[in-house]
Amino acid sequence: MNPGIDLQGSFIKALADLGLPAGAAKAIWMPIPMVLMLVVATIGVLVTVWLERKISAAVQQRIGPEYIGPLGILAPAADGLKLLFKEDILPAKADPILFTLGPVLVVVPVFASFLIVPFGQNLIISDVGVAIFLWISLSSIQPIGLLMAGYASNNKYSLIGGLRAAAQSISYEIPLALSVLAVVMMSNSLSTLDIVEQQSSYGILSWNVWRQPLGFIIFWIAALAECERLPFDLPEAEEEIVAGYQTEYSGMKFALFYLGSYVNLVLSALLIAVLYLGGWESPIPVELLGSWLGVSETTPWLQVITATLGITMTLLKAYFFVFLAILMRWTLPRVRIDQLLDLGWKFLLPVSLVNLLLTAALKLAFPFAFGG
Repeated sequence: MNPGIDLQGSFIKALADLGLPAGAAKAIWMPIPMVLMLVVATIGVLVTVWLERKISAAVQQRIGPEYIGPLGILAPAADGLKLLFKEDILPAKADPILFTLGPVLVVVPVFASFLIVPFGQNLIISDVGVAIFLWISLSSIQPIGLLMAGYASNNKYSLIGGLRAAAQSISYEIPLALSVLAVVMMSNSLSTLDIVEQQSSYGILSWNVWRQPLGFIIFWIAALAECERLPFDLPEAEEEIVAGYQTEYSGMKFALFYLGSYVNLVLSALLIAVLYLGGWESPIPVELLGSWLGVSETTPWLQVITATLGITMTLLKAYFFVFLAILMRWTLPRVRIDQLLDLGWKFLLPVSLVNLLLTAALKLAFPFAFGG
């Protein structure tokens, strides 16, 4: 496969070819990534919320949303409009600055993380050389916003929820980073494009899920904890602490928490597809498909099919894990906070460290098979 081209470089080069100065081309590009992130993430959230309602209804033998648009597809948009027009209440004894800043710190890092997610071979907003480190850094900001929201609410349930979010974050962030670093070690790169390209040699057989089964499982468990999905939704456990850190929130501030949770779920599913399931790569290599059809890779219609197939593959892989996360929410019981901390510190951390060391040893012993 040819190396991926980031949208930023292609856009600036196209404007420069038209005679526009490089500085002006960069200035025109600056707002485009923000718009793209908002559009892509919002569409992903709307689809995920609709799936959540339909899948939960099927699990509970209900119909789910049906009348707001075909099959209730417009129900998530109606929810968003409802929250947009709801009254935004500020508790009398809350810290107004921190109370407002908390939801922002939760949402902004998740949206920014979409910069480094490749949806197809030529579909990435910015090919950052240290993309994985950037994502790990951004993901560590979100729990600060949750703790800030819990503290600023001046409510005991909110404070407990914020403290749970901070404790939960510390327990899963390190295993999550170690599992990703094992993939980085095999790919010899921190770029998400390079990680996908490294999995493109032999179709499904070259995906990292076969070479990193432990890392894949650790990443999936840690991602569920990061998204606060059952069985790890302890910071907002309704039966115990009302709604946790978001107890005092309403209107658009509550909508930001709601949005951040689902955007994070879609982002985690996309990263699983990129890191472990070959990203846009199909199970059968495109070169092999072209040889079967007797056409060259440079044939225009084959390139169009390849690009469409790449986007479809990425989304199918990601939404398969979104489906699993939704199914787990409505079938598994919630664990206790001490059980989650024990899982993170006493099991996931040592296993992820052993997995990293084992990957390093196998990379030295079998460089061909492990990306040496």
